Amino acid sequence: MNQEGWRTFTQLCLASKNEKMLSSLFELILTSEEKDSIATRCLIVAELLKQEKTQRAMAEDLHVSIAKITRGSNELKRMPAKLIEFLKENIE
Repeated sequence: MNQEGWRTFTQLCLASKNEKMLSSLFELILTSEEKDSIATRCLIVAELLKQEKTQRAMAEDLHVSIAKITRGSNELKRMPAKLIEFLKENIE
């Protein structure tokens, strides 16, 4: 991954003053497919954090492969506890 480019992107995100500015930034930077992929990943993470459904049920409800759910689950297992708490407090 291009670390300099990623740092530039994250700094732009942090500098965005409101949701409208951030949304406009994403419109400029991301393709429609990338935005859809990110949105789906957020829904997967939210479902995994709720722990209300099996991975198979999540995959069916979100119309994604079970492999995507499993990848999201594996990534969550590697995340620090502080990030998990942040997500639980801020993700819908």
